[in-house]
Amino acid sequence: MALRTLTAKSAAALDAELMSTGAFSLDQLMELAGLSVAQCLHTLSPPAKTPRVLVACGPGNNGGDGLVAARHLCHFGYRPSVYFPKQTKHELYARLRTQLEQLKVPFVTDFTAAAKEADYILDAIFGFSFSGEVREPFPSVIATLASTKVPVLAVDAPSSWNIESGPPGDGPGKGYMPTALVSLTAPKPLVKWFRGRHFVGGRFVGREVAEKYGFDVPAYKGGEQVVEVPLDDVKL
Repeated sequence: MALRTLTAKSAAALDAELMSTGAFSLDQLMELAGLSVAQCLHTLSPPAKTPRVLVACGPGNNGGDGLVAARHLCHFGYRPSVYFPKQTKHELYARLRTQLEQLKVPFVTDFTAAAKEADYILDAIFGFSFSGEVREPFPSVIATLASTKVPVLAVDAPSSWNIESGPPGDGPGKGYMPTALVSLTAPKPLVKWFRGRHFVGGRFVGREVAEKYGFDVPAYKGGEQVVEVPLDDVKL
C-alpha cells in the first residue's frame, strides 16, 4: 500500500486535535518525535561509525524535536553538539536545554566551523509550518547544509523547502538535498522532489485518526519508532 501524504494545513489541524481532544501535551509529542529522529539516525549510521553529530535547531517545534533527539543521541553513545541560536522564551525549551547541559552536551555558536568537525548533521531548523523567506541567522546555515559533504538527516522537511512545492528556486536553500529525510507522522507533499533515503517516525497516531486526516500509518515493526518508507511507496 502506498502511503498518502499529509498537507501542511492538515498537519497543523492534526497537532491541534492531538493536544486537545487527543489529550497529548506538547512535551509528549516532542519527546516521541525526537526519539524517532534519534532512532532514525542510529539506523542510518551508528555511533561507532559517525560519533560526532551536529544538531541544528530552529526556534519552533522542529527545533524542540532536535533538542530531544540530541539528548537521546547522547544516551545512544554519540557525541552530539547543538547549534541553537534563537531560543524562545517558552519554558519547555529552557528545560530541554538544561537537560542537555547537564549531560555536558556543548552548544556551539559558529555553525560552519562546527559542521567541518561533524560526522553527521541533523537539520531540525524549519518544519512543516515554514513559509516565506529564511531570516538571520539561518541563511548562511542553510547554505552550509546545501554545500557540505557531511551527510545530513532532515527532520520533517529540508529547511527552506516549501511543504507543498518543494525546494526553492533561489536563495540559500537552492540545491539543498539532504542525505536522508524523516517525515514525522506522515510524508508531506514535498517528498515528490526528494531523492535520498526516506523514513517515517512519530508513532503516536491511531488508524482512525489517520483516516480522518487522509493519511496512512506505516507498518512499524515491534517496538521501533521509525520505519524506512521508500519514495516508491508514497502516493504522490
